Amino acid sequence: MSKQQPIEIFMPPNMLKAKVGIGGIDSSALKRAEAAMEELKSEFAEWIVEDVNRLVQRRDFYQLRNNEDSLADLYRASHDLRGQASTFDFPLVARVAASLCKLTDDTTAGLELPLALINAHVDAIKVIVRDGIKDPNNEMATVLAGEMERQVSAFLEKHGRV
Repeated sequence: MSKQQPIEIFMPPNMLKAKVGIGGIDSSALKRAEAAMEELKSEFAEWIVEDVNRLVQRRDFYQLRNNEDSLADLYRASHDLRGQASTFDFPLVARVAASLCKLTDDTTAGLELPLALINAHVDAIKVIVRDGIKDPNNEMATVLAGEMERQVSAFLEKHGRV
């Protein structure tokens, strides 16, 4: 017969509680933070419009000078917008910008990208922001985003860039 070892229970210290303290969260600090965020919301509207305008400018420049540098600039503008759109409460902009990023990601491939598909992405982003579409379940925008994602995937697959 083997002798069973006693079970030892180890309770790690609650470091979060130690950091927060006994009193919990300071509700006045939380209210100040919420008020500050409300004030910034009006600035968010300006910031996303600036980001969309930057994307349009980069797209226009890419159409004029179809080269690695202009494509890299277009990619960076779409990448910035993808990252910031959720903060601006525009999840569909983030989704469309992510699709555009996927299309323009490899700037050294020398692949002729379909301008119509690039334009569709940029125009969709402009419309979503212009119309203030923030609902991620908006039927029209969701169908449009899905179709653009499908076309980007099909284009990249056709050219061996999956």
